[in-house]
Amino acid sequence: MAKIEIDLYSDTQTRPSAGMRDAMAQAEVGDEQRDEDPSTNRLCDMAAEMLGKEAAVFMPSGTMCNQIAILVHCRPGDEIIADKTAHIINSEGGGPAVFSGTSIRPVDGVRGIFTADQAAAAIRKPRRHAPRSRMIEIEQTANSGGGTIWPLETVRAVGAVARDNGMILHMDGARLPNAVVASGVSASEFAEPFDSLWIDLSKGLGCPVGAVLAGDADFIAQAWQWKQRMGGAMRQSGVIAAAGIYALENNVNRMAEDHANARLFAEGVANLPGVVVDMDSVQSNMVFFDVSGTGMTAADVHERLLQHGVRIGENDRYRMRVVTHLDVTRDQVATAAEAVRKVVLENAAVTA
Repeated sequence: MAKIEIDLYSDTQTRPSAGMRDAMAQAEVGDEQRDEDPSTNRLCDMAAEMLGKEAAVFMPSGTMCNQIAILVHCRPGDEIIADKTAHIINSEGGGPAVFSGTSIRPVDGVRGIFTADQAAAAIRKPRRHAPRSRMIEIEQTANSGGGTIWPLETVRAVGAVARDNGMILHMDGARLPNAVVASGVSASEFAEPFDSLWIDLSKGLGCPVGAVLAGDADFIAQAWQWKQRMGGAMRQSGVIAAAGIYALENNVNRMAEDHANARLFAEGVANLPGVVVDMDSVQSNMVFFDVSGTGMTAADVHERLLQHGVRIGENDRYRMRVVTHLDVTRDQVATAAEAVRKVVLENAAVTA
């Protein structure tokens, strides 16, 4: 297989920059479990302030953030309302069923975003035969929806539904910083209606590991106990927390470059024969495109692109996903789009 020179598979492919590695090497450390790691404590304080919440806790992963939030808020038999494309449904190994004994009621949103009316309609009336509707969850940005951004007014409207029905509102904020940069809405404004939420450090922010879960002090105290139970507690975690501090100080505003690069790629492939791109869904650092009209599957295109040194993910049989990030330059994105053009046109010539 040819060497991968341009990796657009995911923003999880980022590697720590020289500045981030230097910050990690010089990090002050202590025992995290005794609240004695100054770097970890600082990261949590920064995240809590950014999100407008009382407290925060450093976690090894975003999936652990979601699962622990569910464990704190829900009881076995409870039901969670989420969009059908949600990460907690499709990409967490059935975690809610395994850990908390909860089920999920999927909502048929548009590009990963559902309305307040849809949320209200999904809430069950109390009856002994039905699960209890306990939590409404949204994902910002909506990954499988295309990297789309929940508008603030929709977030607030769904939040009002949750509040009026005595339900918990939780945000999977894996790419919340992307939404902030693209929309101009602050993280605290987006976060205000939520009982709990988290941000991922290992995606567009460029860290090698980690996420930060935030909420009120009581929620975080309970989250800490679940972190301990699930083996997520660490010792001198300041070495990796320092990467998060560096990212929050240096890598947020630059995400605008990733968004511009995503649109550049989308424009570069949108007019290719047999390729379909929904340009309205290109709102952050993701581009989804359909190759069913080319006579190739996504797997076919993926394999042929590897021969050009380009890796692009397969989302399903005919749908592909490009994710731009800080390790891919504008010129490389243009090169990747050109590689897609070559693959599509070469196939068209062979099958003509």
